[in-house]
Amino acid sequence: MSKRDPRKKAMPVGKNPTMTDVARIADVSQMTVSRVMRKSGYVSSVVVERVYNAAATVGYVHNRLAGGLAGGDSSLVGVVLPTLQNRVFSEVLSGVTSALGDIQVQPVFGVSEYSEEVESALVLDLLAWRPKGLIISGLEHSASLRETLLASSIKIAEIMDIDGSPIESCFGFSHRKAGREMARHLLEKGYRRVAYIGSQPDKDLRAKKRFTSFKNTIRKQGAQVVAEITSDEPTSMLLGRHCTDQILRGGHKPDVIYYANDDLAAGGLMHCLAQQIRVPDDIALAGFNGLSFLESLPQQITTTRTPRFEIGTVAARFVSGQMPETDNAPKHDLGVELLAGETS
Repeated sequence: MSKRDPRKKAMPVGKNPTMTDVARIADVSQMTVSRVMRKSGYVSSVVVERVYNAAATVGYVHNRLAGGLAGGDSSLVGVVLPTLQNRVFSEVLSGVTSALGDIQVQPVFGVSEYSEEVESALVLDLLAWRPKGLIISGLEHSASLRETLLASSIKIAEIMDIDGSPIESCFGFSHRKAGREMARHLLEKGYRRVAYIGSQPDKDLRAKKRFTSFKNTIRKQGAQVVAEITSDEPTSMLLGRHCTDQILRGGHKPDVIYYANDDLAAGGLMHCLAQQIRVPDDIALAGFNGLSFLESLPQQITTTRTPRFEIGTVAARFVSGQMPETDNAPKHDLGVELLAGETS
């Protein structure tokens, strides 16, 4: 039977270990334990190791929130995203965590699934934790939430859009401009009969802005939008296949299909390949986002590349106070890039 370390004194049942318990076992002051846990001030590496070993012995976990509130600062940043089913937002979240990791600020996030009510509830929950800042998607929110955020004293970053009035600062790109640029590209290629396939149009307001601009540009040049199919289902390649089949069987005879995103466009390409429909000779295709998985497809889809990771990074730097005050402009346009692929 092994000897038990005499320092490993059992904690009374129901009692949570405290900083005082750690200090007693590590044989240091409570102030030293606090410095080690907050990574504030100089403490020798020998003492740091002793404190962490003592904390592990009694099962002490430092309450970062309490420490942050006591010092008038928080180590949390709230993030509310519309979905994680779309890899666009997982890349945004990667940018956020990358920017915050170096300063030991933690993102706490929620997912609204494009619901205004859920978004409002999540934001109110996060504000109760007194975060350093908040990152929230889009510029359209409920009136009550907008009033709450306008009255808030924390930094607010709205992301993925600049076509509107931000609460404080927004980081993204113009969807209206992206729609116009794709329309002009397709018109220059000689396409005159256009179809559109989208997903959740009443929820994805940024896609709606993009398509409205696209459609207006097409019509101003005397071309036609001959068919529009939008589904309430979440976006997916399978949905793209089904909707493409529906468009091509419907007698509309488009010469190009513009998709709300790359997942739908990739599904459209798979349908065409399976049905031996030549792309772009029989039908041209174009998507949106410039996702990396497109590189693995048999043909490179024409698309618009968006800076998802960069948006997350810059927004996180803003709300965590890492950006100079001179950079705190209302709108930050990170731009997009039209990638003319093999499908147009």
